[in-house]
Amino acid sequence: MEPGGFLLVIILMTSLVPGLVIFFLREQQFALRTFFNLGGAGLKLALIISLLVGVYRDGKTYSFTLNLLPGIDLVLAADALSLLFATLSAVLWLVTTIYAIGYLEHSPKRSRFFGFFSLCVSATVGIAFSGNLVTMLIFYEILTLATWPLVVHRGTPDSFRAGRIYLAYTLIGGAVLLAAVVWLTVLAGSQDFTAGGYLRDLYPEHEWALPLLFVMFVVGFGVKAALLPLHSWLPRAMVAPAPVSALLHAVAVVKAGAFGIVRVMNDVYGIQLAADMGMTLPLMGLAILTVLYGSVRALFTQDLKRRLAFSTVSQVSYIIIGVALAGPVGAVGGLVHLVHQGVMKITLFFCAGNFAETLGIHRIEEMRGVGRRMPWTMAAFTLGGLGMIGAPPMAGFITKWYLGMGALEVGQGWVIGVLLVSSLLNAAYFLPPILAGWFGRPQHHWSQDRFRDGLLETHWMLLLPTLAVAAMALGMGLLASLSISPLYWVTFIVEFEYGYEHIWRAVFEEVDP
Repeated sequence: MEPGGFLLVIILMTSLVPGLVIFFLREQQFALRTFFNLGGAGLKLALIISLLVGVYRDGKTYSFTLNLLPGIDLVLAADALSLLFATLSAVLWLVTTIYAIGYLEHSPKRSRFFGFFSLCVSATVGIAFSGNLVTMLIFYEILTLATWPLVVHRGTPDSFRAGRIYLAYTLIGGAVLLAAVVWLTVLAGSQDFTAGGYLRDLYPEHEWALPLLFVMFVVGFGVKAALLPLHSWLPRAMVAPAPVSALLHAVAVVKAGAFGIVRVMNDVYGIQLAADMGMTLPLMGLAILTVLYGSVRALFTQDLKRRLAFSTVSQVSYIIIGVALAGPVGAVGGLVHLVHQGVMKITLFFCAGNFAETLGIHRIEEMRGVGRRMPWTMAAFTLGGLGMIGAPPMAGFITKWYLGMGALEVGQGWVIGVLLVSSLLNAAYFLPPILAGWFGRPQHHWSQDRFRDGLLETHWMLLLPTLAVAAMALGMGLLASLSISPLYWVTFIVEFEYGYEHIWRAVFEEVDP
């Protein structure tokens, strides 16, 4: 174990321990539950920041190993890619916790909700810091079990139906992933993730098994990443409360699936081996079909949260396109979208929750004129929607710019046409609610208006997190050339973790004035 490896365990405990304590709190113990929720989220973020300082400023390494069985280890490790995902999870968990406290203020079963909420984040951070496939599989399955109670939290027939579908998809995907991990462990042993992969020497001997295993990994992780045709659980899960929807789409489940595919591509097979096996082009084709299918379904969906869900089906696959392009600039575009999509999508789900909780708005046609009553929330929704379209200077523009550059770099210029069609579809389903919200004529006087919070348009614990993540989505685009930006960090990952020595100049000579 490297010095300081226990810090990784402590980071996991900052959400696991509060979650277990919260289960035993009475519903009336609001202050104590809030203390554990916010205290755990704040401490996790502080510890991850200290980890970042240790890795990037002081050059420390962090790893923790626990032997589970002969030849099978649970390994936690902090590399650049894991820190990217863990930091995103910690930041968005903190703002989602604040939002959830306000959203569920008068709801029953809050202790159960926040207990599983914390366990879900523990599993997500465990996936981020997993140092090998066995460890990732363990936390991946814990994530499934922790999120199911959140999906069915309302206890309605619709929520239980959605929960059954969610469980069916994810358990089948988990079974496929388990089979793939066991098979690969038999072939290669239990090896730690390695930048550039560790299977190159096995390919000549197992030239039929490794491609089949690759497909199994894509299926296993692709269920949570909502790749076509494994996506159907995601729109149905929108019966869950808005904080759960935000967690599923921006922080935990779909990101865990996409992150798993990135890990397999980069740190198990390696991009070059995946390309040599002929796996990258079919994977990119599947991701492109998912992008277009999700956009078309969103266009013809009038329920606001379901439209956002189909948008997630589409948008998460940009990450897969980026890594499947098998070039450094495309990898930058895909990995930076891991962050950008999370921030933009959580903004949109927070806005949808504000509309529903304050005015009872659930459908697109009900948004007419809502900007007059809730201008701050509508402004945040506008920024999130423009970001998903890819309009400058939003974070989504940075993603699509580098995906396009990456496609040209590897001679796949036709991908730019896909990005253009996708952006037009994004505009077709985001601009109508934006225009209706600002310029439409209200059909009523908001007789369902549930509360104001002093001078604010809704409860401050709903509004302030929404404005914070909307500002982040704008700032990540405006400040993309600065060293604090996700683009800067992702470029570091691609250059120094995966050996693309020219990528720093290729990216930042284009960005810096």
